[in-house]
Amino acid sequence: MLHYFTKLENITRQCWNSPGLCNYQGEQFTFGEVATSIEKFHIFFEKAGIRKGDRIAICARNCARWAVSFLATNTYEAVVVPILADFTPESVMSLMEHSESMMLFTDPDMWEKLDAEKMPSLRAVVSVKDFSLLYCTDKKIKESYANLHEEFKSRYPLGFSGDNVKYPTDNDKDLAVINYTSGTTSAPKGVMLRFESFSATIEYAQTNVKAKPNTTIVSMLPMAHMYGLAFEFLYPYLSGVAVYYLGKTPSPSTLIKAMQEVKPYLLITVPLVMEKIYKSSIKPVLDKKSMKILTAIPGLNNIIYNKISAKIKETFGGNIYEFIMGGAPLNPEVEKCFRKIHLPYCVGYGMTEACPLLAYSDYHTFAPGSCGRPVDCAEVRIDSEDPLHIAGEIQAKGTNICMGYFNNPEASANAFTEDGFLRTGDLGVMDEKGNIYIRGRSKSMILTANGQNVYPEEVEAVVNSQDYVAESVVVDRSSKLVALVYLDEKAMQAAGLDAEAVSDVPENIRVSANRLLPSYSQLTKVEVMTEPFAKTPKLSIKRFLYK
Repeated sequence: MLHYFTKLENITRQCWNSPGLCNYQGEQFTFGEVATSIEKFHIFFEKAGIRKGDRIAICARNCARWAVSFLATNTYEAVVVPILADFTPESVMSLMEHSESMMLFTDPDMWEKLDAEKMPSLRAVVSVKDFSLLYCTDKKIKESYANLHEEFKSRYPLGFSGDNVKYPTDNDKDLAVINYTSGTTSAPKGVMLRFESFSATIEYAQTNVKAKPNTTIVSMLPMAHMYGLAFEFLYPYLSGVAVYYLGKTPSPSTLIKAMQEVKPYLLITVPLVMEKIYKSSIKPVLDKKSMKILTAIPGLNNIIYNKISAKIKETFGGNIYEFIMGGAPLNPEVEKCFRKIHLPYCVGYGMTEACPLLAYSDYHTFAPGSCGRPVDCAEVRIDSEDPLHIAGEIQAKGTNICMGYFNNPEASANAFTEDGFLRTGDLGVMDEKGNIYIRGRSKSMILTANGQNVYPEEVEAVVNSQDYVAESVVVDRSSKLVALVYLDEKAMQAAGLDAEAVSDVPENIRVSANRLLPSYSQLTKVEVMTEPFAKTPKLSIKRFLYK
């Protein structure tokens, strides 16, 4: 397995003058400019007394300089601590203190909300807006930063080139990143990932999700989340792909405009986004009476389906090789339609602790309803007496799996089995070909009064396919299943429903869903939510808030 720093050296030399890290409609850095910035920061870290293993945090919105900050810290062998910009200032300060971070890259507006006195280890703060120094506790460090340009010129009087790019590779087992899975101030869980974990993930991705120099990708997921960090930044960048950052969460129109201009080779997203596209753009077309007649004609139906698929790909720039979804199961109704129209999609599976991928299959071999087959850098098993038919916890062991949780020995001990397998907390089965089918979270599984196991995600998939349902969460209320539903107001308005018809919608949802559900998982009630469900950065519903 080739160290990803070696890949970084090679691609930097190969693509020296090509765009590498770009803000959409903003500043851009070539691979050579990125390498130059990395070297300058290495000099600064050295002058600031930062040593291998010291922690440096990044808390900012996605941008090209976020990525430069990561690479500079990572290749210096300091430990990167990515912190979500959506965390509260109190949580950010708590995680800075917990990780004992000595330096912080952040947005100026975030820094204004933080209190340096609550972060005693902090020596310096650098703005990701322009790399200016926002804070410093040591006059010598401040002077060295001010004189950085001159120091760089004295070290490289003939200029800095690809021949000067060299990063350490004797660190496979060393700690590279601490990634916090939440902003909680009580016993935070900072996932510890080794350099070899990233090498394994990047090598797997480059082997199985082909990427080429001079192509592009749009980064939308937070880079402080492992999914965005590994698959919308490191793996494509180390393949020579130009990464474009949108910054703040874009409006749908801005996103589509960016996609059509950037023309990415790959779209990495969550099922919720694709399900919305299905409900708003595909289903209304296929539900037309004339279209139902035409799609019933053999031969003609495939022509129509292919045109719909081509239009979707064109909406996202026209160069999409594959739509990769993760973070949650795909609604079966939506998946059935995607298969019918030959959309090149697949659903993967992973978690931060796996850096982050555990399963994936290219759309050519992807099994509907699954989340792919285990990655080759991990052994994945189902903890069940009959893994083919009886759901058990999904467990994994391999090069990509984390070391445990930083300064949290209790959580680390509980995360692994006696023989060293990571407990994912997810339930699933695995077929003869190795395809994994997730049944739900072990914590969210509902045991009914008659002893049946109900996986709320499966019931929610049925509820979400009903008319006027935007999203749902199924909960257990006194041994009875209740669906909490957030309705699609625009769809009801478009259908011209009057007040009486709207009041009938919840019961209609319950009745229609129950026709499709087995007796043991039928709903006794549908409750309407007035606000969308709270979500994690990867758009998974925070179901623990709804009980």
